Amino acid sequence: MPSWMVWLLTGTIAGVGGVIYLQERHLPPRLSQADSAALRNAYDKAESERQRLQAELVTTQQQLQAAQAAKKALDTELASSRSATQDLRADVATLVEALPPDPRDNGVEVRAGRFNATGNTLAYDVVLTRSRAGAKPMSGVVQFVVAGESTRGGPNTVSPKAIPVSIGSHEIVRGSVTLPEGFTPHQTTVQVLDREAGRSLGMRVMLVK
Repeated sequence: MPSWMVWLLTGTIAGVGGVIYLQERHLPPRLSQADSAALRNAYDKAESERQRLQAELVTTQQQLQAAQAAKKALDTELASSRSATQDLRADVATLVEALPPDPRDNGVEVRAGRFNATGNTLAYDVVLTRSRAGAKPMSGVVQFVVAGESTRGGPNTVSPKAIPVSIGSHEIVRGSVTLPEGFTPHQTTVQVLDREAGRSLGMRVMLVK
């Protein structure tokens, strides 16, 4: 055997032995097939979880964008509604000012009213204003005294329960009261009091249609 081949084989064997020595003594131990399979399985699970979380993140971002768009639309609608409400209040205030004054010129004026009787129900719409416009809203009650005639021998006047009100510059009182069976109303006296059976703040007599 030539000497050069001897040296080549010797070098090869020494290199292989050095690699084995380093692997066994200094480098981390090599994984077994089972460990490699477990590591691969753990990696696959981690990757699957990462993809799931990434998909959830995309979905959450889309939901957030949709919620922000909906909020923006609601803010716009709210601003439009507030503007329309302010315009409506201004229109109502203008109409109230155009109503004829209460001839009694009380602290609370009964500017207008409408009373409609249907069966034993009396529907009402009453507009009240205060001479001290812009003052702090004042609490009180509205008391109706309904005069008419009864076909069943009952009283000719009826006083339904007082209605609590809070009167600012103007207040529209709307609703209905129940009258006794067989009672036909002809007129209603509107009384504004500071409390039930209290001091009178305003009064006006109106016909019932």
